[in-house]
Amino acid sequence: MKELSTLNKYFVKYKWRLLAGIISVIIASIFQIFPAKYIREATNLVADALKQVNSTSENQSLYDKLFYFSILILGFSLLRGLFMYFMRQTLVVMSRLIEYDLKNEIYEKYQTLDMEFYRKNQTGDLMNRISEDVSRVRMYIGPALMYTVNLIVTCSITIYAMFQTNAMLTWYTLIPLPILSITIFYVNNLIEKRSDAIQSKLSDLTSFVQQSFSGIRVIKSFGIEKQFEEDLLSQSLDYKEKQLKLAKVESLFFPTLFFLTGLSTLIVIFVGGLLVAEGKEQIGIIPEFIMYVGMLTWPVTSLGWVSSLVQRASASQARINQFLNTEATIKNSNLNPFTFEESLEFKDVSFTYFEKNYPALNHVTFKINKGQTLAILGNTGSGKTTITQLLLRMIDANSGEILIDNINIKNLNINAYRDQVGYVPQDVFLFSDSIKNNIEFGLKKNALKTKEHVEQASDKASLTENILRMPNQFETIIGERGVTLSGGQKQRTAIARAFIKNPEILIFDDSLSALDTKTETSILENIYKEKQNKTIIIISQRVSSAKNADHILFFENGNLVEQGNHNELITLNKKYNELYKNQLNTNSIVKD
Repeated sequence: MKELSTLNKYFVKYKWRLLAGIISVIIASIFQIFPAKYIREATNLVADALKQVNSTSENQSLYDKLFYFSILILGFSLLRGLFMYFMRQTLVVMSRLIEYDLKNEIYEKYQTLDMEFYRKNQTGDLMNRISEDVSRVRMYIGPALMYTVNLIVTCSITIYAMFQTNAMLTWYTLIPLPILSITIFYVNNLIEKRSDAIQSKLSDLTSFVQQSFSGIRVIKSFGIEKQFEEDLLSQSLDYKEKQLKLAKVESLFFPTLFFLTGLSTLIVIFVGGLLVAEGKEQIGIIPEFIMYVGMLTWPVTSLGWVSSLVQRASASQARINQFLNTEATIKNSNLNPFTFEESLEFKDVSFTYFEKNYPALNHVTFKINKGQTLAILGNTGSGKTTITQLLLRMIDANSGEILIDNINIKNLNINAYRDQVGYVPQDVFLFSDSIKNNIEFGLKKNALKTKEHVEQASDKASLTENILRMPNQFETIIGERGVTLSGGQKQRTAIARAFIKNPEILIFDDSLSALDTKTETSILENIYKEKQNKTIIIISQRVSSAKNADHILFFENGNLVEQGNHNELITLNKKYNELYKNQLNTNSIVKD
């Protein structure tokens, strides 16, 4: 219960619903007792009437009493049903409200955690904690709590009523019930273990199918459909075997339940019959106690089930708490407004990723003033993208300083700063939505969104011509991760998303690589038109994308090996010049 104690804040928040639910359980349990007592009295009346010949008036009196008892039993049953409805409307609804709050709390926590956290944890695990684990916790908050209260109240009231009626018969009647609870607990634990194995296998199976659908082009192009079918069949057979094992265990549940319940009923009839035969009790005690057995069966059965729910919820809440207690290494310690006005500067910056033993950046120093264009070149793995991650403060440098307007980036209002940055990532991510909504994603929720804004951004990204040839034009749904678009169209959509934001700083992280030279030139012209008082950073492996920049940095293995403008670097006749000549020879750039 230590892990589950973190949920107490929600019980305090919804204390009135919790209190109303508990009161409803108590009242429903009280109303459950009365029908059994009236059944006993009615049965005794009928038994007495059968022993003697009664007059018409006596028979009429008997009918009136039976009718009266019937009305009372019906009334108490209706009242019990009403308060059971209130019980569910308070406790179960409370569990749904807490589930909603808990999911929001986890999601908000996810939003505050830095990229290092996401590097260390798998997406599937993150999703499981906000879905499967929260669902298990909800079962504790709702059903487990409700049935625990019901168990305590119903057993207390029912057993008290039984002892008040006949203590000896009560002891005999209760003998099978603890055995029932322990047996159900054992069976339910087996069910849970096998259910967990099924869930794990289902997760693997779902991931396999999702991967197959996402990579269907590659599968077909390599002609290995048959191999994937065989792999799926193998995994499906394993899933089927696990399901059959679960079915075998579940098949024990109800037979065990009915046997032990029936055993209690048999004891009531046998022992109660002996008491009636000996004249120690009237026959009405037998149906009364049979009803008591029925009242106790589910609460006692639920004890094992509830214990299992609490165990599962505790394990799930421990997993949730692990993330909720994770502290973000990157925190926004400043809430003051910020406007970029002067410069971006790296001062002796070094950074090494946690899973690597060599630096991604090694003592890098450079400066760019507002309104200038900076180009960053280098081979794959030279540290170019790391610079963008540091500039966006997705990660923090291990040493050195990153200064924005001569202020350490760690001391800035990071949200206000990022609002002024338009970023086009190397690995473009598009949402399964319309092209229009993907472009408008660059705007804030409350920003003015017009068709003209979208079209202007699309024009700057040289995308409009392609969009107008699509069936629904800007309303065309592009599929998961933009699967219906070509690589170039994806990049241009992401570029339009950055343009529509109209930011002070534009960062293009190798985002022109999938474009032909004509489209690249057109977009670069539009980028330089945007230069008016804006700072532009272009990361590329193509000299054609970089040569018109005010300042060029050339990286190799995390080291800044050359910097200057195009002409200066050509004059140096080193790495940059070598790359320039190679790309000229392969006709991969547009000549002046």
